[in-house]
Amino acid sequence: MAAKVVVFDFGGVLIDWNPEYVYRQLIPDDGERRRFLTEVCSMDWVVQQDGGQLIETGTAELIARFPEHEPLIRAFYARWHEMIGGVIAEGAALVEKLEAAGVPLFGLTNWSAETFPYAWERFEILRRFRDIVVSGHVKLVKPDPAIYAEMFSRIERHMPGVAAHEIVFIDDNIKNAHAAAALGWHGVHHTSAITTEARLRELGLAVGT
Repeated sequence: MAAKVVVFDFGGVLIDWNPEYVYRQLIPDDGERRRFLTEVCSMDWVVQQDGGQLIETGTAELIARFPEHEPLIRAFYARWHEMIGGVIAEGAALVEKLEAAGVPLFGLTNWSAETFPYAWERFEILRRFRDIVVSGHVKLVKPDPAIYAEMFSRIERHMPGVAAHEIVFIDDNIKNAHAAAALGWHGVHHTSAITTEARLRELGLAVGT
């Protein structure tokens, strides 16, 4: 049976978010900057805030571990909005094509509840979805199967009787795409809008022009 529903991740698919935009200014040396974003303000740390930990708490805990980096650590969320490059045009165009074809669209994102409102207020593309699961709101993060279960329950409210194999999930993180596939969804690892669109067509989805 053909897929019927598309669920989008946001960061890296629809919204350009990259800490490098800030830390290239703060840490000019490439190697030093890479170490800082790997060992101090790491993605594992960011995911804690995405999962519902208060930014103030997460920042204080990290400063306690790395007091020598306090100004750089505080900059992460103080200048978070500067890490947003804007809407990714190719991803937004794919949303518009699917919407024009009448495909039900949903969102599933790892995003802090404290920072998500900034994006929601500024990027109209995020209001194209019938429902959105924001990790910081539900205090679950991808690739935990529980957050996919929450997404499924939201989809089912709109589309009673929907089956797992009728859902496509698009994410630029391959682990998150694989987690969806493990639950019977079609997990699409997003590397470009062109390849993702081609995969959606393979799965039987109407993609408008």
